[in-house]
Amino acid sequence: MHILFTGVGRRIELLQAFRNAALVLNKELKIYGADLAGTAPALAYCDFSRRVVAMRDFSYIQNLLDICATDHIDLLIPTIDTDLLVLSENKEKFEAIGTKVLISNPDKIRICRDKNNTSQFFVDCGLHAPMPVNNWKEYKSGYPAFIKPKDGSSSINAFKVENREELEVYARQVEDYIVQPFVSGHEYTIDIFCDWLGEPISIVPRERLQVRAGEVLKTRICMDRQMIEESKALCKAFKPCGPMTVQLIRDADGIDWFIEINPRFGGGAPLSMKAGARSAEAILKLMDGEEVKEQEIADGAIYSRFDQSVCITEGKGRIKGVIFDLDDTLYSEKEYVKSGYKAVSDYLGGDYEVKLWSFFEAGKPAIDELLKELGRETVKEEILQIYRAHKPKIHLYPGVVEMIENLKAKGIKVGIITDGRPEGQRNKLDALGVEVDDVIITDELGGVQFRKPCDIAFRIMATRWRLNPADIVYVGDNLTKDFQAPQQLGMKQIWYRNRNGLHSTDLKSNENIMCVEAFEDIDWSSV
Repeated sequence: MHILFTGVGRRIELLQAFRNAALVLNKELKIYGADLAGTAPALAYCDFSRRVVAMRDFSYIQNLLDICATDHIDLLIPTIDTDLLVLSENKEKFEAIGTKVLISNPDKIRICRDKNNTSQFFVDCGLHAPMPVNNWKEYKSGYPAFIKPKDGSSSINAFKVENREELEVYARQVEDYIVQPFVSGHEYTIDIFCDWLGEPISIVPRERLQVRAGEVLKTRICMDRQMIEESKALCKAFKPCGPMTVQLIRDADGIDWFIEINPRFGGGAPLSMKAGARSAEAILKLMDGEEVKEQEIADGAIYSRFDQSVCITEGKGRIKGVIFDLDDTLYSEKEYVKSGYKAVSDYLGGDYEVKLWSFFEAGKPAIDELLKELGRETVKEEILQIYRAHKPKIHLYPGVVEMIENLKAKGIKVGIITDGRPEGQRNKLDALGVEVDDVIITDELGGVQFRKPCDIAFRIMATRWRLNPADIVYVGDNLTKDFQAPQQLGMKQIWYRNRNGLHSTDLKSNENIMCVEAFEDIDWSSV
């Protein structure tokens, strides 16, 4: 499944939730991130990043359509307010090329983009809302008051004012504003997630214990029955497609004053997911037409958030360690496949290597095809074991031995991190005779879930070496999975573009990853 997130920004927790959901559900997931500048920190947590024009650019939708068509995007998920309306208005264009958009209908998006309409919508649903006016001179509801942009978000240019004089000053500073009574009390966010038709799957109220620039830093899950019932009334009228985030204030009398609706994942939505509202899992199930069951929420749980940095552009510095991928980086994996086919052919009586290779080049399961042709499907497991356990005849690429020896001679640690069945990978290492300081076969850590892009193996090796990740270089060939963990940890990266490899691709590398097509092209002193 391919999912594209627009405006990824700092939404690392959200991406991690989807990554974990795919792991729990055992689903293949590739995450694409769209960004204008290509420097958003969340891009380090995507499998692929895509540069896009500005969201207000007239060609923005066509830009996204081209990406979705080229990358076979199954689902597009917007994460910020700016592109909600334009995506909603063009939803059918994406569906025509096979891309679903997790977005509510345009008429509902317009309600959310104008605070006047939002307040009236709440009232129409039988809820309380502080009613706004659009001219400060007409405001008659007492002080303190609140002034903010009519279509604002993230508390930008939102101010509490104590008297008419302050209101006049701020009214000159805030463009296209509204003024409404200031409501005092405890602030809450309600994370709502619905199916395609707007039926609620999860409703999680949480108290905002600490906030910075409109983003929650600390929150308490509060499964308040009154708020949940009020949210159901909202859903019945709004029919949100997917996520919806609602802001309210409960006053001293226990009245809930509804302030805002954002028909997208809020910044704190992953906190509700951690409490049990597994909407990322729900999305993956809904995409596959699977049933989504009621979820148990950890009422009373408190979550506190923190900032973490990722390296966007690497600086120069003396390297102290180099980690290599194995397959198609230090040797040819095609050579290993041919070696395995030779072992299978010999076991079956010989002269089947060419046929097996022709099946392989045609993109077919070669062993299955051969056994079907021979009428010997019953021995498949036995043949697979022959292939996996054979002692391969493979060779290191030219220059690999000298490169490793030169690195070690300079006091640089050298290691290998490789995915695959331990027996097969050990046989490869024995056949190659490569001498390095450390080898980690990810499957030996506890199973396939530790394979790249999981970062555990990289953390272990850095810890063994007692090195800062910034002093380590990772060299790999597979853009799809090799570089995510090193980038997140702050390691330098070199993409060995092996044009003869199994994962050879014409895709352009991330501009921040050094690309080489021969190891002699690497100037280790300048990495």
